Amino acid sequence: MFTSKRDRQIKTMIVGLVALVAVGTVAFYFLRHPRVMDVGYRPQQPVPFDHRLHAGELGISCVYCHTSVETSAHSTVPPTQTCMNCHLSGQRDSPRLEMVRKSYENNEPIPWVRVHRLPEYAFFNHSRHINAGIDCASCHGEVEKQGVIAQKEPLTMGWCLDCHRDPEAHVIPVRKVSGLDVDPKLLRSDIPKGPEHCSACHH
Repeated sequence: MFTSKRDRQIKTMIVGLVALVAVGTVAFYFLRHPRVMDVGYRPQQPVPFDHRLHAGELGISCVYCHTSVETSAHSTVPPTQTCMNCHLSGQRDSPRLEMVRKSYENNEPIPWVRVHRLPEYAFFNHSRHINAGIDCASCHGEVEKQGVIAQKEPLTMGWCLDCHRDPEAHVIPVRKVSGLDVDPKLLRSDIPKGPEHCSACHH
């Protein structure tokens, strides 16, 4: 039906198309991987909050603003009242705090942009990790050295399991800047291994 030349052209086109689809699929997978897409994610926030100033220079502990990490599965975003505890007197009239003042006066939350997000099918309990003596920096990096918060780790299942299997290679023991109230015996590097069974994170 086709000439041999035409037959070779069709076969070459088919092989090329299959190769293109295969390469495209692999490239799409790796380009969408959290290590590429999520690590370094640094959204612009509505208020230019600088962790280097607050946690670094001023030494405000993590738990002063993120109050629930020791007792709750979730870490809360600080309410505006927390900001105003200091800013009712300090830097009160700064133009950079205009949205904070309006939020406080109108009793409306600041629309912070979420940085860290796990899939809905994965359950992570902040308090369980904190009370095991695991510092915030183990997952979030040294925020006291960051201006605008960025995602430091991929938060993938493989990344979590690497830490559960070999915590001494990944866990940062509790530091003073975190302000965590944990058992002093946990302030060491030999933190016990975490669970590896599916139900630990997938309920």
